[in-house]
Amino acid sequence: MGKYIGPKTKIARRFGEAIYGADKSLDKRNFPPGQHGLARKRKKTSEYGMQLSEKQKAKYTYGLLEKQFARTYEQAARMGGITGENLLKLLECRLDNVVYRLGIAPTRAAARQLVSHRHICVNGEVVNIPSYSLKAGDTVSVREKSKSLEVITDSLAGAAKSRYSWLEWDNATMTGKFLQKPEREEIPENIKEQFIVELYSK
Repeated sequence: MGKYIGPKTKIARRFGEAIYGADKSLDKRNFPPGQHGLARKRKKTSEYGMQLSEKQKAKYTYGLLEKQFARTYEQAARMGGITGENLLKLLECRLDNVVYRLGIAPTRAAARQLVSHRHICVNGEVVNIPSYSLKAGDTVSVREKSKSLEVITDSLAGAAKSRYSWLEWDNATMTGKFLQKPEREEIPENIKEQFIVELYSK
């Protein structure tokens, strides 16, 4: 199972956004990495460069590698409606993303690890596949043995009280419900999905 394990601040600096969450290093050095980082900031990016950058940003934000992302895009293209929006909706339906959105884990990488290590249940059954796609009405809960895990309790204690409109959360039972796929305007990620569609359409 592949995943990106390189330096995260470097990636965030490339996009000029805290795509992995709050980052003090990014606040201090908000320009591209490398010897010519500041000079590169002034250089005009080509249309292809902007499209590629948006695809890379989406990949790193949701924690997917190239082949997995391309597969998700193909699935989005086969669905009816707007391909770019379908892509983001499919990414939001991933189990690791929903675990993160519910506040069970502080980051998507931590959520992926919780799922892989069998701490998360879907509809009462343990699921250890981070890319598992949730359907409307599915419940996501913390496994009974894992409810006292420090990473989970700390994350839930610090989670924002305003939950997402497409999710429900019961703190007493540590159970969430996936109500439906979110609409594009409900997804807070700063991704220009139309650029990704244009890139794959070439």
